Amino acid sequence: MSSKLIHTPEGVRDIYHMECRQKLKVQEKILEVLYLYGYQHIETPSFEFFDIFSKDRGSVSSNEMFKFFDRDNNTLVLKPDMTPAIARCVSKYFFDEKAPLRLCYLERTFTNNTSYQGRLKESTQTGAEMIGDDSSDADGEMIALVVDCLKAAGLKEFQVELGQVEFFRGLAEEAGLDEACQERLQELIENKNVFGVEEYLETIPIKPELKEVFLRLPELSGSIRQIRKAKELTCNERALFAIRRLEKVHEIMENYGLSEYVSFDLGAISHYRYYTGIIFKAYTYGTGDYIVTGGRYDKLLQQFGKDASAVGFGIVVDRLLMALSSQHILLDVQKPDTLILFDISARVRAIGLAKAFRQKGIPVPFQRKHKTWEMEDYLQMARRDGIFRLIYVFGDGRKVKEYDVRTGSHTLTDTEDYS
Repeated sequence: MSSKLIHTPEGVRDIYHMECRQKLKVQEKILEVLYLYGYQHIETPSFEFFDIFSKDRGSVSSNEMFKFFDRDNNTLVLKPDMTPAIARCVSKYFFDEKAPLRLCYLERTFTNNTSYQGRLKESTQTGAEMIGDDSSDADGEMIALVVDCLKAAGLKEFQVELGQVEFFRGLAEEAGLDEACQERLQELIENKNVFGVEEYLETIPIKPELKEVFLRLPELSGSIRQIRKAKELTCNERALFAIRRLEKVHEIMENYGLSEYVSFDLGAISHYRYYTGIIFKAYTYGTGDYIVTGGRYDKLLQQFGKDASAVGFGIVVDRLLMALSSQHILLDVQKPDTLILFDISARVRAIGLAKAFRQKGIPVPFQRKHKTWEMEDYLQMARRDGIFRLIYVFGDGRKVKEYDVRTGSHTLTDTEDYS
């Protein structure tokens, strides 16, 4: 039993030492960018009422939520998705606000998936939401934010893939497809399963010209020139509006000087049904999944009583860290390179010495010498922790022995020389 207790459940894990420091540093760098863009921090609870994320909201499916009950028998869930939680919070506290709101967060989400491909059930997300601006410039700001955040985290090679759910939905509406048909066709298109799309369309009574557009959707990706070709395939105004919106966002990204990081895919549709316009995901090397997901959700806040447009994104920090590790990218994290070791008789001077280092911004571990440990034991400990200097304060504390951890050699120095 004791052996089992030290392990974590499936889909969650411990992180420690430098990996944990790297995660904190990455989060810090991303938040710095969000603050520079004028976004204000917001926190929502780790668990909420089940109805916040119910099927009607278009969020995570019920069987992928961690559910439990409170003492009043209300069904609660660990937060599986940030967007509905932000929408609820904004509708409560900013109901009468007409000006655009810029909000950012650093939170954990919980999804009861099957842990395939090593996917975590608990993940850290940081992201941004802009409430109350339905313009293409708001869309463009989100993409620029994603690019700048990933660059700040240290990534150099990545791509943000843009789609537009209204293109598919306009065609599906024209074809008269019910919800079940839309979901099946959407799944096949997103998976680029051209043969599956063709086979499925044979079972649906729709016009040949519409069938042709659906068949072409998986290949309508790449540059903006590829996306413009879709204009020649349909006269559906809803679908054409989606193309025009992507063209505007492309122009805005050129204004930002970031168009090299952006590609397009009309076959990207998203399983989150609350999205109403542009959607996007960011990819890089070293992880089998997206590291950023986001989009526009202009109708979601209405479900909580506030009529406001919105667009946002979330960076999956754990996947970003995996990518950074596989690409051998490390942020500069300050770590101790000096250990202060002291005898009880020299404690007062040793404490003063440690304070002097820390006041200069130099991190130092502070360790009392155990009577059964030899100096070599402490040198080995220091080597293990990446420390290369050990300062031993002994006797009355007026003198110290400074050790070169790598060689074990030392010199005798006055304590006052470090002040």
